[in-house]
Amino acid sequence: MPDCSVVVITYNDARRLPRAVRSVLGQSLRNVEAVVVDDASTDDTERVARALAEQDPRVRYVRRERNSGGCGAPRNAGVAAARAPYVMFLDSDDRLTRHACKSLLEEIERTGADFVTGQISRYYEGSRRSRRYYPELFARRRTVEGIAAEPGMFLDSFATNKLYRIDLLRRVPFREDLHFEDHVFSAELYCAARRFAVVPWTVYLWHRARARAAPTSISLRYAELDNARQRIRAARLSDEALRRHGHDQLLPERHHRFLRQDLRVYLNTLPARDPVWIAEFTTLARPYLAEIDPAVLDRLDPVARVCCSLILQGRARELAVAARSLNGPQAPPRTAVRRDGRTYWGTVPSPEMDITALRMAELPFTASRLRHEAALAVRGTRLALAVRTYDPFGVLAAHPGWTAALRLGPHRVRLTPREQPDGSLLSEAALDLAALRPGGRLGFDGHCEPKVVVTRPDGRSTSDVLLVDPAAEPVRLAVPGHRVTVRAEGAAGVLRVAWRRQGVLRRASRLAELKARAVRRLSGPRLKLRVYKGLIKVLPPRPDLALFESDVGAGYTGNPRYVHEELRRRGAPIRAVWSVARNRRNFPPGVPLVRRMSWRYVWTMARAGYWVDSHGLPLDYPKPPRTRYLQTWHGQGIKSIGFNSPDLRADFPGPRARWRAAVARWDALVAPSAEFERIFVPSNEYTGPVLRYGSPRCDVLVHGDPAAAERVRDRLELPPDRRVLLYAPTYRDQAKFSGASVRADLEEMAGALAGEWVVVLRPHPVERYRVPAHLRYFVRNAASYPEINDLMLASDALLTDYSSVMCDYAVTGKPMLFLIDDWDEYRRVERGVYHDLPAIAPGPCLATTGELICALRDLDAVSASFAAKYAAFRELWCADEKGEASARVVEDFFGLAPPAGRPRPAVPARPPVRAAVLGWLR
Repeated sequence: MPDCSVVVITYNDARRLPRAVRSVLGQSLRNVEAVVVDDASTDDTERVARALAEQDPRVRYVRRERNSGGCGAPRNAGVAAARAPYVMFLDSDDRLTRHACKSLLEEIERTGADFVTGQISRYYEGSRRSRRYYPELFARRRTVEGIAAEPGMFLDSFATNKLYRIDLLRRVPFREDLHFEDHVFSAELYCAARRFAVVPWTVYLWHRARARAAPTSISLRYAELDNARQRIRAARLSDEALRRHGHDQLLPERHHRFLRQDLRVYLNTLPARDPVWIAEFTTLARPYLAEIDPAVLDRLDPVARVCCSLILQGRARELAVAARSLNGPQAPPRTAVRRDGRTYWGTVPSPEMDITALRMAELPFTASRLRHEAALAVRGTRLALAVRTYDPFGVLAAHPGWTAALRLGPHRVRLTPREQPDGSLLSEAALDLAALRPGGRLGFDGHCEPKVVVTRPDGRSTSDVLLVDPAAEPVRLAVPGHRVTVRAEGAAGVLRVAWRRQGVLRRASRLAELKARAVRRLSGPRLKLRVYKGLIKVLPPRPDLALFESDVGAGYTGNPRYVHEELRRRGAPIRAVWSVARNRRNFPPGVPLVRRMSWRYVWTMARAGYWVDSHGLPLDYPKPPRTRYLQTWHGQGIKSIGFNSPDLRADFPGPRARWRAAVARWDALVAPSAEFERIFVPSNEYTGPVLRYGSPRCDVLVHGDPAAAERVRDRLELPPDRRVLLYAPTYRDQAKFSGASVRADLEEMAGALAGEWVVVLRPHPVERYRVPAHLRYFVRNAASYPEINDLMLASDALLTDYSSVMCDYAVTGKPMLFLIDDWDEYRRVERGVYHDLPAIAPGPCLATTGELICALRDLDAVSASFAAKYAAFRELWCADEKGEASARVVEDFFGLAPPAGRPRPAVPARPPVRAAVLGWLR
């Protein structure tokens, strides 16, 4: 007897069936059987299935005499033929993950559950990427004592991501008289199961084939009205099952599942349908929606709730407009009304049309939303556009003197909008696509989305895409060297212009790419390093040339910036060249730049008499014999560093030897404090001179800069009546680029604090976080702001976790708060620390966003209670911050004379014991 039977249902799918069966036979649980149930296929499926059965005795073939038109009958046939005590279902166009059967079998036996459900992932064959389906349902491993204990699991209505006890399946068969039988089956299943288990790992890969690459499955035939009719029928039958089993109280959750999932799949694609289809769909869906408690509608996101309300009111034409705002650019309404602090879709302030939660009416100008709908015509190579602009929140009226332009890549066409009787603005524009030369001489393969840009008299601008009829057929035209396609993209119908090179340009581009590959091969890192090592042997460094680099070329900031500015103030005879990473800006005009790791960069490294850096110039590059290297570093604090950090603490000789050699290049180290020197020097096995005069970048924090707050408030458009909370968390080593460091619940904070505070979010440079659109009225993303000192000077308080920014911020004396909900994990598993933060923190250490909100509401009293710890913290980390670090470092390292009346600084002497220990470490 097999341990598990996997019922593989198929119909006319001979090509993909072997892949599905292989995913069963390749299970880590070897004692499985694949029961292939053929629903009377008319293609080559029978021959393929019988061949699979001949090749492996674990494959059994069952053929139905008549096609059922659905999935219920073949699944029931599979259950009847199954020999194992446990069963899974698999569609022939999908796959099981390798350990699905084994892991679910162990879980069902461990928990005694009636079935176990696991994560299902959609696998997109075109991009070969997968996306988990409702990951919040499977976030944790657990056993649920009946559906009433967790009715949100109604969202998991799949039959295929579960392992069942076979006796349960024989009590709860699939219906064979409708599509979406798995919805009714799931409702019956949840009612019948006394206990089920949930696991967080992926067990089922739901394949999404390329468009037109395979027959569309029943669940994806959204364009068919009968498909919607069947889905609504399945929903009603599911409701009846709950009532029959005495679970009437769970109907709101089941209805929420219908609105969030079933109805939404039709609304998402509805804009591409013709008016007759939309009207019939509205008539079809309206009676069932009328049976749903209005309180369930209130749980939907605002635009989905608006769409449901329009269906209930039979307003099909307006439904087509609203549905275009569900996805894609999530365009604003054509019209909106504000009343008593609330915002409503349309012209009448009714509760069911409330969209206040989107906060579209409260955005700063550069993020404000306008709706641009365009009608297009193509004449020859000219694209003519009639653009109708809707300003539902009065943005344009509030900023007189604005101008508008149509932007397509680098090209702009001035617009002259004219007001229309309905309040919209109409403008025309024409683009000669033959005159546009994207990509230069060799042309361009790619696409652009035209935008309407509205600019205020002060130069600030906001832009939005153009919406065109999503049902319109693509228009293709030929321009010199290209085939251009103009089409509506996505369900929202965003206008997109795509170029594809043709003829000579296409051949020339291929030759150019071959040439670029050859150049890249000849310019590889190994060759550059070999050339560099040869250069430093024959070329003497120039004493009047310095290479500056901050944050691996990310910008003109940090300690190197302030050292450079001090050199310029002194008029030192040194030409400073700054390293810049690809696609980085924010360097002041007149500063010579060299792209990092280019040939010119290699040449500059070899010739520069000085290197000034805050992180680490390329590790494998030895310093020229007579070049002097100033390492300014980029912060101090409690986190482990150097050989104690996660990257180097493991006992692997290669990375440790590489870093040891890189540190040996340093001729001097800027030390902000005695505590930094105590920790950093031995952690990096550094033995050279230490310049302990404070941090050059903190000089401005000591002296202040009255213009900083004005710069920040102007650039980030901060309301003048709001206090500014700078939120600067550090990254997590095990979750870089994930956004996981932003641990505060910004939505909860917005609901409680938006009337008094605005949050300026400064994620770590190795972090990636996108502020949700509905929170941009409260949160400003300052990741690209060029100088964090400005943000510190402009803020009223700091929220951080373990970031070194705390030590710089202490110079300002302003309040600090610490959200450290993962403190135990961070110090024990993640990064590791040198100090017990809760013991030394100059502000409250908080574990929840609720605690944070309470602290901000009573910030003055909270800050006063930490006055003594704040003073001790400043003494520990900021005692050397006198506001003259830049001058002293420049005088010491570059040998410049101090101003009259001040003696030349001396390098602090090393304690002999520590020097001996460091010598031993080397």
